[in-house]
Amino acid sequence: MLKRHARAACTALAAAGLLLAGTGGATADSAPAAASAAATLRTAEAPPELLAAMQRDLGLTPTQAKARLAHEAEAGATAARLRDRLGAAFAGAWVDGADAGTLTVATTRTADTAAIRATGARAKLVTRTLADLDADRAALDRAAGPATPVRYVDPRSNTLVVEETEAGAAAALLAATGTDADRVTVVRTAEAPRPLYNLRGGDAYYMNGSGRCSVGFPVTKGSTNGFATAGHCGRAGTTTSGFNQVAQGSFQASVFPGNDMAWVAADAQWTATPYVKGSGGANVQVTGSVLQPVGASVCRSGSTTGWHCGTIQQHGTSVTYPEGTISGVTRTTVCAEPGDSGGSYISGSQAQGVTSGGSGNCSSGGTTFFQPLNPILSAYGLTLKVSGSDPGPGPGPGEPEPGGTWKAGTVYAAGATVTHGGATYRCIQGHQAQTGWEPPNVPALWQRV
Repeated sequence: MLKRHARAACTALAAAGLLLAGTGGATADSAPAAASAAATLRTAEAPPELLAAMQRDLGLTPTQAKARLAHEAEAGATAARLRDRLGAAFAGAWVDGADAGTLTVATTRTADTAAIRATGARAKLVTRTLADLDADRAALDRAAGPATPVRYVDPRSNTLVVEETEAGAAAALLAATGTDADRVTVVRTAEAPRPLYNLRGGDAYYMNGSGRCSVGFPVTKGSTNGFATAGHCGRAGTTTSGFNQVAQGSFQASVFPGNDMAWVAADAQWTATPYVKGSGGANVQVTGSVLQPVGASVCRSGSTTGWHCGTIQQHGTSVTYPEGTISGVTRTTVCAEPGDSGGSYISGSQAQGVTSGGSGNCSSGGTTFFQPLNPILSAYGLTLKVSGSDPGPGPGPGEPEPGGTWKAGTVYAAGATVTHGGATYRCIQGHQAQTGWEPPNVPALWQRV
C-alpha cells in the first residue's frame, strides 16, 4: 500500500456512466416512446472539462468525444438486451473505434448471430461462454498469489488472462488448479498493482490526521450525509478530516481485501452534493450509476494527478495485492498514482466506481482498477447523490399511482425482476433506481417480460 502523508488536496473521480437506448416492451397503445439511452443519460450535456480530458487522453476530436458518449450509451443498452436474450450462450461484448461506433457481441451459438446482427452489432462466434471463463477465474482466485497478481476474462480473445511477475508462475497456478492451459493467455508484467493511498467526489480527506485518500461519491443514508470510498483507506471507526483539515466524520463500515469498499458518515456541517471535482475545480454532475461496457471511455479525477481518461478493459477482474485478493473490480487504462485511492471514476455523467489500485504512473502510463459503486450502495444501504432530472410523465388527474415492487433508491442487479403498473420487468443493466427511471421509461435498463 502506498499511503500519502501529504496535506495537499486529495483525489476524486467524476464517475459518469452511460445509459442505453432501447425500444423493448412498448405497445401501440402504450405511453409515448421512452427516451433513448443517450437522452436519458444526458450525454449531450457532458461538461467541457470531461470532453477536454477525453480529447487529450484518447486522442479524440471534439466531435468524436461527443459522439463516443452517445454511442457508448446506445451500445451498452443493446449489449444488455442481447445478454438477456442469449442467456448462457453469451460470451461478452465490447465497443471499438475512436467514437465507439462499433459494438461486437460474442456467442457460442451459431443460431444467435442473425439476432445479433439485426440490432446493428457485429456477431462473433466463439467456443467458450462468459460464465465458463468466469468459473475458471474464480478457481484461480482461490490459489493465486503475488506472482500472479491479476486475472480477468478477455472477451475479445475469448480466453482467461493471467498476468505473472515471475516466469512460470502462471503455469504453476494452472497446474495447481487443474485449469486447461488452452483456455488461458499468460501475460508477463514487471509491475504489481498496489492500493493507491493518498463532500464532493475527488476532494481530499485524511484518515486519523495523517494518510490521505479521496472522496469517491457523496451519498446519503436516511438523513445522514457521507461518501463512498475505498475500503483500504480505513476501517470502521477511523476518523476523517476534510480537504480543509476540518473534522469531517468517521468510517462506518469497510471491507478489504475481498472487496475494496467503505463508506464514511459525515458530521452535520458537511453536506453531500451531486458533484465530483473536475478540471480546474469545476463541478461535474453525477446523474446515475449505470456501469459502462468494455471499451467505453472512463475518466478519473485524482488529488495527486488530476483529470485523466482512458477506456474500460474488463469487468469482473481479480487482483491480488500484498494484503490479499479482491474480486469484481474493473480494469482500466486510466493512470493513477499514490494519493488517488478512493476517488471517483466517471463515464458521461454516470458514477462508475472508486479507485482501488494499479501500477505505473501518469508520466509513463499504467493500469488502474476501480471498485464498482453499485455494490457499495447495495451493501451499505446508501443512496447516491444525483443532480435533478426530468421525472418523466406521472399519472394523470385522478389516476392512481402505478404501484408494484419497483422502488426508487434500490440497487438492482442484472436479472432482478420487479412489478410496476401491473407489468413485470427484468433488469438488464445494474443501477440504482431513481425517480424518472421507472421501468416503462427506461427500456435501456428494464425489459418487460
